[in-house]
Amino acid sequence: MSQQRNNLSRRTFIKNAAVLAVVPLVMNNHPISQQQPVIHHVFFWLKNPESEADKKELITGIKTLKTIPQVQQLLIGTPASTLKRDVVDNSFQVSELAYFNSVQDQDAYQKHPVHVAFVEKYSHLWERVVVYDMATGITGK
Repeated sequence: MSQQRNNLSRRTFIKNAAVLAVVPLVMNNHPISQQQPVIHHVFFWLKNPESEADKKELITGIKTLKTIPQVQQLLIGTPASTLKRDVVDNSFQVSELAYFNSVQDQDAYQKHPVHVAFVEKYSHLWERVVVYDMATGITGK
């Protein structure tokens, strides 16, 4: 009986030690780490997808976001004419890709008067918006 208790205690100790050893690794790769640069990718589906005027108006509005100090780089685009594949979704009309130095900078961007005005002025144009925020810092090398 004492031997079983010792084996159980040993197993419990090893299991807990393994968990504690992994926790710092997981925490360092947490997707919302405050120190990592952030890429903010936004996809817009227009209410009138065939309207070139609406597309141009939205693009004009997105360009105003470049004036926000926290924005390091801003790219604007439309679906590329790449090969049709099941994994490619090119159903959106306009996309924005913004680069920030940190999560704090991206948070400040969301609250910035220029961004707030953009949403108020141009949201009537879109039917749907999808955002993907990515913390960078993991390299392929």
